[in-house]
Amino acid sequence: MKIYLDAGHGGSDPGAAGNGLQEKEVVLDLAIRIRRLLYNYPQATVKLSRTTDVTKSLRARTNEANSWGADIFLSLHCNAFNGRARGYEDFVYNKLPRGAATRSYQVTLHEKVRRAIGIPNRGMKQANFHVLRESNMPAILTENGFIDHPEDAKLMKQTAWREKVAAAHVDGLVEIFKLKKAVSPSKGRYQLIAGSFAKQSNAKARQVLLTTRQIPATVKQVSVNGKTMHRVIIGAYSSRIIAENKRKQILQLGIETFILRDN
Repeated sequence: MKIYLDAGHGGSDPGAAGNGLQEKEVVLDLAIRIRRLLYNYPQATVKLSRTTDVTKSLRARTNEANSWGADIFLSLHCNAFNGRARGYEDFVYNKLPRGAATRSYQVTLHEKVRRAIGIPNRGMKQANFHVLRESNMPAILTENGFIDHPEDAKLMKQTAWREKVAAAHVDGLVEIFKLKKAVSPSKGRYQLIAGSFAKQSNAKARQVLLTTRQIPATVKQVSVNGKTMHRVIIGAYSSRIIAENKRKQILQLGIETFILRDN
C-alpha cells in the first residue's frame, strides 16, 4: 500500500502564518510523525513530498505521486482567515463521480481526525485544488486548525497535540486500507536489524539515532556464538518481501539495515 504524504508549502512558500508559527513547519512535523507511526504497519510504504524545508511546486508533487503509483495522496495543511475562525476540515475534488472511493475515504478519515484533536468540526468539503484534481489516485487535503486563531495555535505548539493529530490520520489510513500492525520481534520471522553490538551503550546510541530520524526501535540482548550481543531491532515481519520494502524505505533516510531470518 503506497501512501504519499504531502507536507504543504515549504521553502520560499511558508503558507499561512500566525502566533509565531508557520504552516510549512507545522505540517512537515505532522508528516514526519505520521510516517513514523506508519512504520508499525508492514503493508504501508510511505513517501513524503518533502522531508526538509524546500520549495516544491504543486505539479512536481502530483507528478511524483502519479509516477510512483501511490494508492492515496494525503495533503497536510493548516488554515488561516481573520483570526476568529477555527477548527478542522478536509477536502476532496469537487468533480468526483458519485460513487468514487475517495468520498468514503474522506468520511473515514474525517471521523477519526475530528473526534481526536479537540477543535471545532467545520465539516467535509469539496474544492478544485490542484493536488486533488491532478492526482491519479484518491486524494484528500486536511486543514488541521487555524494558525491565526490563538486557541488553535496554542494547540499547534504542543508536541502532544501534534502527535494526537498524526495518530488520528494514521487511524484513518489503517481503517481505509485495513492495515495490520507488525508482529512483535519475538514472533516475526524476518527481523529488520539496525546493528548488533557487544556494548549495550553502543546499541542504545544507535537506538537514539533512529529516534531522531523518527524510526522506533528496540534493543534486545541475544547470544551469538556464545557471546552476548545487543541487537537493535526496527521491526519483525511475516514475509521477506515486506521486510525488504521496509529496508528500502529506511535506506532512503541514510540508514543501513539488514534482514535476519528467525529460524
